[in-house]
Amino acid sequence: MTHEIDSPRGTQHPDRIQVPITVAERARALDHSVTQALRPVALPALRVMLGILFLWFGGLKVIGRSPVAGLIGQTLPFGNDHLVLLLLGLAELALGALLISGMFIRLSVLASAMHLAGTFSTFAMAPELMFSDGNPLLLTTDGEFVTKNGLLIAATLVLITHTSRPPKGPKPEAA
Repeated sequence: MTHEIDSPRGTQHPDRIQVPITVAERARALDHSVTQALRPVALPALRVMLGILFLWFGGLKVIGRSPVAGLIGQTLPFGNDHLVLLLLGLAELALGALLISGMFIRLSVLASAMHLAGTFSTFAMAPELMFSDGNPLLLTTDGEFVTKNGLLIAATLVLITHTSRPPKGPKPEAA
């Protein structure tokens, strides 16, 4: 495959010369094309997927089928485990709906980050559920489940830092 470029002025070459395109140049062009195609959908996809997770996990809590119900009950000593689970589930459903709808994006993403950060309280409140034999390098299944929330928090940070804020001051007048 070749690519035509202009010949240097003042040379006795034709106006256009053909230069072979390297595999690296093709790869860069493909990478650029893919990046340009994905750029408009990447952040919305991340936001919507985060919303789907919140809807799913919240829904399981509301209907009493969450696999982490016991973990939550042992971590949050507020008395009525069923009520706590229901309230957490409703909050997650609300966050999921807001994230998917795109309404109040900055507020919902920030609230999601704070909610996810709260899950790390399990390491302080019930460390015996997080680590095998008290070894901080040996996570239990519950420990792995909570630790993966670090990735979800990172996703919220990406969304927070790449979501536009409305400009301050008076709104511009319509022309």
